[in-house]
Amino acid sequence: MKSLEFRREREGSWIELESLIARVEAWGLGTLTAAELSRLPVLYRATLSSLSVARAISLDANVVEYLESLAARAYVCVYGAKRPPLEAARRFLAVRFPATVRALRKHLALSAALLLLGTVTGLGLTATDPNRFYALVDEDYAAGRTPASTTEELRQALYDDKHPADLLGAFAMYLFTHNARIGMLCAALGFAAGVPVMLLLFTNGLLLGAFAALYQERGLGIEFWAWILPHGVTELLAVVLCGAAGLAVGESLLFPGRYTRLVNLGRRGREAGVVVLGAVLMLLLAGLVEGIFRQTVHDVFLRLSVAILSAVFWAVYFARVGREGTP
Repeated sequence: MKSLEFRREREGSWIELESLIARVEAWGLGTLTAAELSRLPVLYRATLSSLSVARAISLDANVVEYLESLAARAYVCVYGAKRPPLEAARRFLAVRFPATVRALRKHLALSAALLLLGTVTGLGLTATDPNRFYALVDEDYAAGRTPASTTEELRQALYDDKHPADLLGAFAMYLFTHNARIGMLCAALGFAAGVPVMLLLFTNGLLLGAFAALYQERGLGIEFWAWILPHGVTELLAVVLCGAAGLAVGESLLFPGRYTRLVNLGRRGREAGVVVLGAVLMLLLAGLVEGIFRQTVHDVFLRLSVAILSAVFWAVYFARVGREGTP
């Protein structure tokens, strides 16, 4: 009886609040009138009061659970109002992601330098002694492309058109999940002062340099870069971004500055999360290019043109998009 009377007296405001919450969750705060916007925090506070009383007098557990759920949903609407999904996605891509990348430009430069250093090192080591390729590249990763391969076998790998069309999408998704895993690992390793991140970036550069030297030695340098860069521009940039996120997290632990390490880690962690999410979207795009475009388009000039356009697009995107005045 006590629960029944309690609910009868207050249930009207709960139903009203639940109706407003449902509209906000589905369509955003813009669907509420001015009167409803003013009413929302009043109903939220009344629900908190009901919850406090319900707990104090040990009402029916179902009523308490309902009020807890309602109060939690109302809190998000009042203090953390959500944008409609499309608007949130647009703002992320048009403002938050590029702006956050620019905020980490020093870490981005260091990440790119480590990858480039690894590439140059792998190129130099393999060019002076092709047998070093075996020490730098795992046998499974090489997939038969080694100094022992004939020039024709290496060339065939660049123009392999034996993938059935219905398998290209699955192949692209495999590449996306594989590369996304590497990128997120690179970012996550930042908690160890960033040292594993540096090693991972350098090691990936070694692999790229070793393959570049292998193909260059056979006179297939241009074909190799035309093969790897259409997707590689986006893919390598995404890996570098994940590396920059990991380095930023590592710096927050080593040099917290005026904040405590925990607070600084939280700040940098949120920035790293934004960068990693954007990088995963880039890896998805790179996986589609690698799994579909590269397997179906064999013209060297067209491959290089796509690579150049990709580089120009990302340069303009991260340099200009998201600045004040950018739509």
